[in-house]
Amino acid sequence: MTLRTLSVDLGDRSYPIHIQKDLLGDIEKWQSFVAGRQVLIVTNSTLESLILPSFLESLQALPVRPQKLETVALPDGEQYKDLTTLNMIFDALLAHRFDRRCLVIALGGGVVGDMAGFAAAAYQRGVEFIQVPTTLLSQVDSSVGGKTGVNHALGKNMIGAFYQPQAVLIDTKVLGSLPERELSAGLAEVIKYGLIADIDFLAWLENNMDALMARESEALAYAIYRSCEIKAEVVAADEREGGIRAILNLGHTYGHAIEHHQGYGAWLHGEAVGAGMAMACELSCSLGWITPAENERAIKLIERAKLPILPPVNMTGDDFMKGMSLDKKVLDGQLRLVLLKGLGSAVVTADFDTQCLAEQLRQLG
Repeated sequence: MTLRTLSVDLGDRSYPIHIQKDLLGDIEKWQSFVAGRQVLIVTNSTLESLILPSFLESLQALPVRPQKLETVALPDGEQYKDLTTLNMIFDALLAHRFDRRCLVIALGGGVVGDMAGFAAAAYQRGVEFIQVPTTLLSQVDSSVGGKTGVNHALGKNMIGAFYQPQAVLIDTKVLGSLPERELSAGLAEVIKYGLIADIDFLAWLENNMDALMARESEALAYAIYRSCEIKAEVVAADEREGGIRAILNLGHTYGHAIEHHQGYGAWLHGEAVGAGMAMACELSCSLGWITPAENERAIKLIERAKLPILPPVNMTGDDFMKGMSLDKKVLDGQLRLVLLKGLGSAVVTADFDTQCLAEQLRQLG
């Protein structure tokens, strides 16, 4: 498969995103990053036996090998994305006496990427790291843009840092063994990009959803490329989410409330975002910002990706308001939401009729 490359344009902190089938086995792509370096690979307990061994073989086959190559496997699951588990990375770095010229490689999904990136940002006040995302969700979203961090019992991703990687290396081959539930979770973020920024991409997704669900290589490669391209453009315009970058959170305010209420890991992040996007579309429709036909079109696409379109049956409106009040977009006590003003056009706003939101949540009980 042809190598697809794009760049996240952040001046002297710009970095490439490479997308290719079997990229992990293409050792030439790794030489410039790891030659002569102290390298720590952060992965999880599932990938430790599935992907890590062949990846280590590739690195050890390089003409110029890493000076030191160590690994740490974190427990697998969103419920372990916390400060306690984060210390496993620091323990490995310190136990093996890694210096500030070392390189951290995040080999895994969003949890691994967020935690390895945060550890890299904090260790000796900042060391280099590379994202090697292994789930569709991490390939199209969490690995790009420099958001790193961990969850707290009182809120999701409330402890972290903006810290950009040196590169994002995406191997589409690893998606072949991804569980169907994880594939659907990743498609939630893909659909999000069409809804917020590109109606033509939304139409492409409608025409190619069956191919994506069947994991057809070319369809996946294009979906990943276009998703990363949209995110890279938004991040370049607003790296630290002071404004437009927040549109990337369509459905996330509702979704994070679901994750917090259900317990991290009970619903996958993408599943919560799927239901959250459906709720955001419905509110946008109630406000008169999208038509009923547009709302139906969006929700139908979410449903075709085998994502939930309704919140958990045990969540009340009060549960949602409690969770949504913890959202990072809340400013001066005022809730801001990402909503649609037409398909392909999103806004971040507190300027909406709150009675419409109250009525939506009241219907939940």
